[in-house]
Amino acid sequence: MDQNKVREYFDRLAPEWDAGIVRDEQVIREILDGAEIGAGQDVLDVACGTGVLIPDYLARGVRSVTGIDLSPVMIAEARGKFRDPRVRFLCGDAEREPFGRLFDRVVVYNALPHFPEPGRLVAAMAALLPPGGVLTVAHGMSRAKIDRHHEGGASPVSMGLLHEDALAALFAPYFDVTVKRSDGRMYQVAGRRRETDGDTGNCGGNMV
Repeated sequence: MDQNKVREYFDRLAPEWDAGIVRDEQVIREILDGAEIGAGQDVLDVACGTGVLIPDYLARGVRSVTGIDLSPVMIAEARGKFRDPRVRFLCGDAEREPFGRLFDRVVVYNALPHFPEPGRLVAAMAALLPPGGVLTVAHGMSRAKIDRHHEGGASPVSMGLLHEDALAALFAPYFDVTVKRSDGRMYQVAGRRRETDGDTGNCGGNMV
């Protein structure tokens, strides 16, 4: 997948992005509960787009949110919407950005199919979390629906949504998987960062 094509695709859609968003508030709550988003945390929102989850993080009392996206037009839209000092936006590649810090929570929402190497993404995000930090990869609709949606104009910039078992296996070297869910309403894999890489740990937890 050509990263330049991904950037161009989302630059083109950014001005009308918010108008096309359909939110299921209960699903969002369940995703953020599974991500263990709460007060006093520093959150990294990967592929944040126009910042659709920023109000939800702030409503839960997080200390800060850093949103990063490959698309400069998406980031421009996000910066125009949020002036809260707790929020900052970066335009760049989350897998390579030198953040210079760790985060308590990392969330990849509605974006996984646009990362050509999910294993590389998971490893990069693991490096940004301390032991006990939580990585969440989630979509606000079913895997089948996401794949059907991406069969159209998004097909050149989408790899398809990885099966939840395969994604959980990519988490296993770094995380104890706490949520693995894929049903007719949503998709989510979340895990808590372990002390030592290479420990296969316990892949049990909130499995659906």
